[in-house]
Amino acid sequence: MTQASSDTILTRMMALHPKLMDLTLGRVWRLLAALDNPQESLPPVIHLAGTNGKGSTQAMIRAGIEGMGKSAHAYTSPHLARFHERIRLAGDLITEDHLTAILDECYEKNGGETITYFEITTVAGLLAFARTPADYTLLEVGLGGRLDATNVIATPELTIITPISIDHEKFLGDTLTKIATEKSGIIKRGVPCVVGPQPDEVMAVIEATAARLGAPLIAQGQNWHVHTEFGRLVFQDDHGLLDLPLPALLGAHQIQNAGAALAALRYLGADHSACEAAMANAVWPARMQRLKTGPLVQSAPSAELWLDGGHNAAAGVALADVLAKLPKRPTHLICGMLNTKDVTGYMAPLAGQADSLTAISIPDEINTLPAEDTAAAAAKVGLNSATAVSAASALAGIVQQDPQARVLICGSLYLAGAILRENG
Repeated sequence: MTQASSDTILTRMMALHPKLMDLTLGRVWRLLAALDNPQESLPPVIHLAGTNGKGSTQAMIRAGIEGMGKSAHAYTSPHLARFHERIRLAGDLITEDHLTAILDECYEKNGGETITYFEITTVAGLLAFARTPADYTLLEVGLGGRLDATNVIATPELTIITPISIDHEKFLGDTLTKIATEKSGIIKRGVPCVVGPQPDEVMAVIEATAARLGAPLIAQGQNWHVHTEFGRLVFQDDHGLLDLPLPALLGAHQIQNAGAALAALRYLGADHSACEAAMANAVWPARMQRLKTGPLVQSAPSAELWLDGGHNAAAGVALADVLAKLPKRPTHLICGMLNTKDVTGYMAPLAGQADSLTAISIPDEINTLPAEDTAAAAAKVGLNSATAVSAASALAGIVQQDPQARVLICGSLYLAGAILRENG
């Protein structure tokens, strides 16, 4: 009998999803117990929560750890092109055979009980991490923090909270205070927490939670500072000053993410060369990623093609800032978004930086916002808008009018994943 592929098992897992989404750790604890609690056998854990910057910060920390001559497991979501991207074992993406084996084991141990896709696949990641030697484990929260499936580590080495803003209101609450309460749920008694820049009401929640649990804060503006000067990144904390290259990841927002990563690395004992590696060697797909090869690029050889997966209002502000600092060039957006997002909030900052927006529906995504609705939202904020049936046709229409355009495909990580698959 042919062994089932990881895709086949993942499809089976989708059928176990409860009819109504309810955030709880009960299902995760049950399955972990059936697997002899692998979360208790992980290499030291660094747990990251926040609305924006988790993935970029994690990527920089991993690059810094590797610059120390050490290795790190890494868990992130969602994936872009292949599920395997979510689980990195001691630096390498999990292999198909290994992924298939742990998914199958988790599926069998779950015994047909109700469990969400994210919960069971997170448990699979923890199981793989527990069985593979490494120096550290980097865990990125999927949604919120307090009741997220990753929040099962009793005593992590370090927690990190990146900037918090409004997102996922249906599950986390409709105010910054409510969302901050959920995300600060990763703070553990006595465990230091690195905190990126936050609105005052968010910081108040984090400080109150940390005080209640006796968790020392390593906070931006208090315990560490970061800025740019003469094309360099300058970081300062109690250990002294670092003069480093700018992050390989583009955007002013990446300076703050770099600061959080450096604060974490300094806590772990990283030296100057490891901190340099964190800046120079971090790679994070679909975060203002320049596409240089593939069929889409070949179809528009004189154009400048970019891809970004940011999808909320804060991401729109960050993306607009990046575009404003690039060399002047006619700029056109190809945009597809989910129907659960603040579309107007995302697009409004971009209106001043783009000449047009062509809206598309996200391929094979049940929760896509129809292209016509995306185009209507763009028109409301003052963007010249149109629709197309696909990214390829949108690109063809843009370069027919302006062969040397800068084209940014944006609006959703799900769209970014589809583009990466399409572009090979």
